[in-house]
Amino acid sequence: MKNIMIFEVGNDPNIKIFCAHMIILNYRSPYLRRILSTNKKKNDETLVHIKLSNISPEIFSVILRYIYGGKLSLEEYDNSDIIKILIVANELSLQELFPYLETFLIERKADWMEQNFDSIYRTSFENNSFLRLQNYCTDFTVLI
Repeated sequence: MKNIMIFEVGNDPNIKIFCAHMIILNYRSPYLRRILSTNKKKNDETLVHIKLSNISPEIFSVILRYIYGGKLSLEEYDNSDIIKILIVANELSLQELFPYLETFLIERKADWMEQNFDSIYRTSFENNSFLRLQNYCTDFTVLI
């Protein structure tokens, strides 16, 4: 098992172990690239073990599939999971994913976002990367 990262994701009792190839992670995620660069390998057999207790295994699985495949179909996820995916994408510095997720929410989930405006507003402004959601929230407050 050369060049493998092991992820321990979630909190007790919901912890799951994921394995992924360092080369793919290094290419796709600036956050993981930084982790890899700070864990200099002593030899080709070194495994890097990372704990991500703040991410649910279900959401990490979605993100890992995206990292490997480059595609993400959002139709199968509920709205709150899409927000969680957006937050994790931000944490892992998957910048190309933000616009896609934000556009999907704005164009297809506007009613839900209006019903959950406080949460959407808070989330968008806690993360400076979510510029489209911030603009949506600002425009929405002007309309009220």
